[in-house]
Amino acid sequence: MVEQEEILTRGGVYLARLDPSKGAETGKIRPVLVLTAQTILDVNPPIIFICPLSSQSQPAFSSLHVELTPRDNLNAISYALAEHCRSISIRRFIFPRLAQLTNTEMRTILHKLQRLIDLPPINLAKRI
Repeated sequence: MVEQEEILTRGGVYLARLDPSKGAETGKIRPVLVLTAQTILDVNPPIIFICPLSSQSQPAFSSLHVELTPRDNLNAISYALAEHCRSISIRRFIFPRLAQLTNTEMRTILHKLQRLIDLPPINLAKRI
């Protein structure tokens, strides 16, 4: 049987295997948000930039978290954890896609990431 290849989409939420984790890194199998630009995803890169999701938000980091409402197969309120964004191998993904974020949600998460790395604000509206 030939395995069907799935295409990742920017703003898509998928399950990913994040273990093994080190220290305070987010681990386990959990939902992650794909942040890599679609033009890069279209050429099937081996490494994907993601933002892990969690069902909990710690108050100390709440200014970096974005609450996401349940939809499609994302069954619980989740929080995008900007401080845990990282690159992972495409082999860590579990298909199919669980949900798709809106452009507004993506802009909010990218704004939090800009804040985290102290990048001056830029207009992301045309880049999503």
